[in-house]
Amino acid sequence: MSDIQQTSSIGYLTYAGDYSVRNTQTLSGVTQLWQDAFARAMAQQVDDNAGTAPEYSPTVTADSLTDEPVAGATTLGKIVEQREFPVQDKEVAPPEPLFLPIAEFEWNLADKPALPFSASALIAQQRNLEFDSSWVRPTVLNPYDDSVEPGPGPQPRPLFLPIAELEWDLADKPATPYSADEMTEQQRNLEFDNGWARPIVLQNLRIAA
Repeated sequence: MSDIQQTSSIGYLTYAGDYSVRNTQTLSGVTQLWQDAFARAMAQQVDDNAGTAPEYSPTVTADSLTDEPVAGATTLGKIVEQREFPVQDKEVAPPEPLFLPIAEFEWNLADKPALPFSASALIAQQRNLEFDSSWVRPTVLNPYDDSVEPGPGPQPRPLFLPIAELEWDLADKPATPYSADEMTEQQRNLEFDNGWARPIVLQNLRIAA
């Protein structure tokens, strides 16, 4: 059974078997122990530092002749020494322009000029430019609109084939006609396929289905 005690009615408190009360008492005792340990450690540290700390002497160092304190005079001497220390300002000049005699006089070390385009390269570039300006850019900038009724398409025109019209020796040769024996053999194969093979295959497919 559990050791947790259930209260019989609202407002009734019991400490018998109440682990929360026990935990609170235990934690308070542990906290008190830690406080005592920290206090002892701090007191021991103060005692250890007390032996090494320099003792403060209330006596003031004075001059043997005038019997005046010399602390202020020493501080004033350090201040005057720092003020009289020679400090020189360093002037920072702007950067001077870089002198490159190689690039100015020895032109053989410079980059070679690019070769001019040939006539064929210029013609190809001009064709690509015209194709891009007259077809690609208008098509991209003006997409197809489905709301507009399409116009009539191009009419079919006869194909111009000078090789097929004039040079008949380059065209395909006509097929050789079948002989009477070949025609008879093909007819027999066709009748065998339609009368015997196809019905059996169809019947097998029906049975399998």
